Amino acid sequence: MEGHILVVEDDEAICEGVAIYLRNQGYTVTKAHNGCEGLKALRAAPVDLAIVDVMMPVMDGVTMVMKLRETYDLPVIMLSAKSEDIDKITGLDMGADDYVTKPFVPMELLARVNSHLRRYRRFLARAGADEKRRAVVRVGGLELDEAAASLTVDGEPVKLTPLEFKILTLLMKNPGRVFSAEEIYERVWGEAAVNTDTVMVHLRTLRGKIELDAKNPVYLKVVWGIGYKIEKV
Repeated sequence: MEGHILVVEDDEAICEGVAIYLRNQGYTVTKAHNGCEGLKALRAAPVDLAIVDVMMPVMDGVTMVMKLRETYDLPVIMLSAKSEDIDKITGLDMGADDYVTKPFVPMELLARVNSHLRRYRRFLARAGADEKRRAVVRVGGLELDEAAASLTVDGEPVKLTPLEFKILTLLMKNPGRVFSAEEIYERVWGEAAVNTDTVMVHLRTLRGKIELDAKNPVYLKVVWGIGYKIEKV
């Protein structure tokens, strides 16, 4: 595999272990040990994907991801020693694309890296193609502009991460249809479902962004035991 991976981790043993494993797979690796060093490395050379720990000194991983999203669209995988939903939601809401809970199996991390790089490269290829006809999808007060990759809710712009936008596009183009978490993963991630927990976390944060009252949603509904849908309004 080819690509430049940035590993931002304050634990030297973990950082070096991940770097060695990625280099053995053919990747170029740059290491950093806090968020400030990570942002400096991003400015110094093009990076294809970043692996960022949550808890670090000087600048934590969530703050780093929030700052890098002001400029960069590259995939970000967050590492966390905690498994509580709040840590996952915070990282994903700030712009991370995925999370891996420590301790992790190296093969799982590598699979995530490969998967996100494939999607990112497909995205870049599409972005370089001729401009496509603008497509606007509306459901009630939701208005999704595919060409501009933007969403408004009751006329107000709402910022979504790339994966949130893809999930919402799938659901809004099929109002009333129920999608299982596995089907959403396969449609959006483009591969067999291996981690539907990630889908559910993305849906939870998405509901918080598009609903006036997330506990009593109007648009994004759960069909218990089956899946999720955008309600026809």
